[in-house]
Amino acid sequence: MWENHFSLLSLNLFGRGLMLRLFAALALPDAIADPLRSLQQDLTGASWRPREALHITLRFFGEVQERVADDLHLELSQIASTPLDLCLSGLGSFGEGADLNAVWAGVAPSTPLNRLAQACDLASQRVGLPRDGRRYIPHVTLAYLRRTPPQAVARWMSNCGPVTSSSFQVGQFGLYSSQLAPSGSHYQLEQVYRLTA
Repeated sequence: MWENHFSLLSLNLFGRGLMLRLFAALALPDAIADPLRSLQQDLTGASWRPREALHITLRFFGEVQERVADDLHLELSQIASTPLDLCLSGLGSFGEGADLNAVWAGVAPSTPLNRLAQACDLASQRVGLPRDGRRYIPHVTLAYLRRTPPQAVARWMSNCGPVTSSSFQVGQFGLYSSQLAPSGSHYQLEQVYRLTA
């Protein structure tokens, strides 16, 4: 079923024989994601992410061949984790100065979340993908930025005030495909992995 699904995906969206752009992530419940939408305003150069794009990335795998995607699915399905209790905390940005490229809502420190992200990275290494050498910073991307002055970002963060959420439980993570388009990336959930260990 999975192999056939990926074959259809590559044929319909990417063309026969092309790579699949994949990532693993946690979806946000509406009660957590909807309040974030009120923050998505009044920032010059911001390309605000739509509701369906608000998630917590565990591991971005990048361009992956179909056969490797099948192997990756099998590895991800072997990950054992209990459901996660998480909450959002704070705002941040990626990049510095003129190179600021994104603003995000942070996730409060969580050892189980870090372990799940590491397990996804190890799964990718077992199928031959390179290790992700970046420090894992769990977050929800709110906007990508283009030529946004640092002082405008600082002012926006100050105007938003403290950003926190109530605790929420996540009982599964997903493998998503990403299709690039002029309006931004469009995501499709390809597979779900339950957290039941």
